[in-house]
Amino acid sequence: MVETKPIIGITMGDGAGVGPEIILKSLENQEIYDICNPIVIGDTKILNRAKGFVNSDLTVETITDDQIDGLTFERGIVYCLDLNLLSEDLPVGQVSAEAGHAAFEYLAKAIDLANNQKIDAICTAPLNKEALHKGGHRYPGHTEILADLTNTSEFSMMLSAPNLKVIHVTTHVGIIDAVKMINPERVYRVIKLAHETLTKSGTENPRIAVCGINPHAGENGLFGYGEEEEKVIPGVNKAKEEGINVVGPLPADTLFFRTVRGDFDIVVAMYHDQGHGPVKVLGLDAGVNITVGLPIIRTSVDHGTAFDIAGKGIVEEKSLMEAIRQGVELAPKRK
Repeated sequence: MVETKPIIGITMGDGAGVGPEIILKSLENQEIYDICNPIVIGDTKILNRAKGFVNSDLTVETITDDQIDGLTFERGIVYCLDLNLLSEDLPVGQVSAEAGHAAFEYLAKAIDLANNQKIDAICTAPLNKEALHKGGHRYPGHTEILADLTNTSEFSMMLSAPNLKVIHVTTHVGIIDAVKMINPERVYRVIKLAHETLTKSGTENPRIAVCGINPHAGENGLFGYGEEEEKVIPGVNKAKEEGINVVGPLPADTLFFRTVRGDFDIVVAMYHDQGHGPVKVLGLDAGVNITVGLPIIRTSVDHGTAFDIAGKGIVEEKSLMEAIRQGVELAPKRK
């Protein structure tokens, strides 16, 4: 049987941010249509407004669920599954409950489409957490919404950039809460998720390195209160006993350099900024956010709504394009 290109559902994110602009800029590129069939889940009127921001001559065409299977995809036409949730005069670059609620509904619709095999992967443009909360949805971010709506208990955020992949034991919690939440079982499960994710994507016997919590990974009790010995090492040892190629805990201040150099395939970070900082240093347009452990494929840009430049047409689309590429690579193959 002949494989066909996967259908990628691109959620518009917060309509007041740069999501509509990076979507249009990405879909200007023939490369995207060479590798996939993209559908935007959002609001047609907001995409049409954004055409003026980015000086685009693309045609935005509204579609319904039952039209998806019969569409002919080609550059020049942007198909939008229009949920019609936003007003035409939605302020650009401002937090609003209206946009926050809409961003949630776009994602919920995409999850439904993926569950019903109408689309093969979800790629998300950025939402704004404050707007999301004002819109009545008390989630820390995309990852937690996806986990909740797919009934997934074991999941993690993985960031992927050139020569560096990072998976997180904790994410959107304060540093004190993060240390409290780290435990051997969680460390073990995230190591296992890293191993399974890289193995499925074609990395044989992936080399996994685990960060410490304290400076110098505690340096045998010199720093901290034995957190590495209590919370990290038992989880690492359990993974080793299963034959997983993992080392640690190692000092985070040198581990990311060593990974970029090629010593390891992925880093297990203990908390948000420990893992995000090194990826962001490589460039805000270089990183892609992948939620691992879900029953569906989800990739995302690794930047925010950028309200300060929304509507100016100057935002870079490279991160979204890379997120689409990785969504294609991970998506199940259609026959």
